[in-house]
Amino acid sequence: MADLPADRLTPEPPFTTVGLDVFGPWSIMTCRTRGEYVDCKRWAVLFTCMSTRAVHIELIETMSTDSFINALRRFFATRGPAKLLWSDRGTNFVGACKELYINTDDTTVRKEEGSWMFNPPHASHMGGSWERLIGVARHILDAMLLQAGPTRLTHEVLSTFMAEVMAIMNAMLLTQKMSAVSAPCRNFGTAQLYGKQWKQVQCLADTFWKRWKGEYLSTLQSCRKWTKDKPNVKERDVLLKDSQAHRNEWPMGLVVKTLPSSDNRVRKVEVQIVKDGTAKVFLRPVSEI
Repeated sequence: MADLPADRLTPEPPFTTVGLDVFGPWSIMTCRTRGEYVDCKRWAVLFTCMSTRAVHIELIETMSTDSFINALRRFFATRGPAKLLWSDRGTNFVGACKELYINTDDTTVRKEEGSWMFNPPHASHMGGSWERLIGVARHILDAMLLQAGPTRLTHEVLSTFMAEVMAIMNAMLLTQKMSAVSAPCRNFGTAQLYGKQWKQVQCLADTFWKRWKGEYLSTLQSCRKWTKDKPNVKERDVLLKDSQAHRNEWPMGLVVKTLPSSDNRVRKVEVQIVKDGTAKVFLRPVSEI
């Protein structure tokens, strides 16, 4: 296992270096003319500060590039511009780079006011800093909201609830206030899900806090895997894993280039395979070969 990136250990203002990803969707209720109601979907973009572990959540209406750029601009307007962004190669992220005229020829995308780092395809574990937070938050939110059909959430309720989730996950990291304004001192039971909207939000927030405390905070321990030293991958023939194909049909490839990290451990490689008479080169993590 590699050492923590320098971005995780550098004392910087919150959200100077950011990891991000999209999760969801959840159904909400929207009103049309003549009292008609329809169900729509909403997703969320989770921005994670690499050093403080604070989070920022923005709702989006679609998985399109336009929706993501708007969410990114709202994030920058609220938290200030980031020096470095990390993400996977989602089409909306790559599309945002094209729309904003950021070069995407290399793994590292450089721009005068900042940089964008893309993880190689099929390497979600390389974004563990934010994938961990998203995974736990998604598990809790899905368990709550996917069972909340009868509550008929609106965009306003979901947006307020996400703000409460941010406050729970961030605690004192951003406000630096020991005695911040707490939630209303009431017992918001499940009966409140069908009452006033602000009580509905507080009921959901209380449920999220109880599960966040029990399912995430109690698991923060030192990493106990990938501790044995193994030889680096070298330029040679390998099998390229393919989740869409049977194992006996995995393509044979040739490692044409290794990309060592700063500690000289090879975790990313370029693999060349021949498919339908055409040679193709893929960037993959070593866990995929």
